[in-house]
Amino acid sequence: MKSILPLVFVDRLKTHYQDEECHLQWDRKKPWTLLFAVILSAQCTDKRVNIVTQTLFQRFPDLESYVAKPIEELEKTIHSTGFFRNKARSLHQSAHKLLLKHNGQLPDTMEELTALSGVGRKTANVVLWNVWGKNIGFVVDTHVGRISQRVGLTQHKDPIKIEKDLMKKLPQDQWGKLSHQLVQFGRDTCRAPKPKCKDCFFKDVCPSAQI
Repeated sequence: MKSILPLVFVDRLKTHYQDEECHLQWDRKKPWTLLFAVILSAQCTDKRVNIVTQTLFQRFPDLESYVAKPIEELEKTIHSTGFFRNKARSLHQSAHKLLLKHNGQLPDTMEELTALSGVGRKTANVVLWNVWGKNIGFVVDTHVGRISQRVGLTQHKDPIKIEKDLMKKLPQDQWGKLSHQLVQFGRDTCRAPKPKCKDCFFKDVCPSAQI
């Protein structure tokens, strides 16, 4: 399967999703709130996370509260996001490390972020772009992975290998914006399991459109 021309891919995404941004709600005065929201978003919708974090960030307004309060209270607060025990543990441990190792400040490097509990490259890339404006890597979630395979930008299924392919083929200064555009395109049109190819603005160049 031949790859579509990356410039065509980028230009059409920009045309249709020019103002697309992260849908997770967070406090720019407290950048760690985005990190925690992304941790909660694993296997959960942004809509549900935004509902939960409205309560979470009121009950746990600072990093100290995640360490001081009983973890059972944290589990109860985030229960509806799924995998709540693992997520509560990640929030608790990340808060502790941010306070102990970083003086309560959110790191701005891939290495420091991925050293936090529950933080992989995807989460770190979301934070690096939206908080620090850094295009260090490419966010690869289920939407991005699926679309990248369908349009021929990668033949891999492993997120790390997909990310490497996208970093080679797409312009670095647009990685952050493109990741948000791809996610929304996946929600609107290039869906799983049934993409809306007839309505797609890539159908004339996408190698999967006629399959």
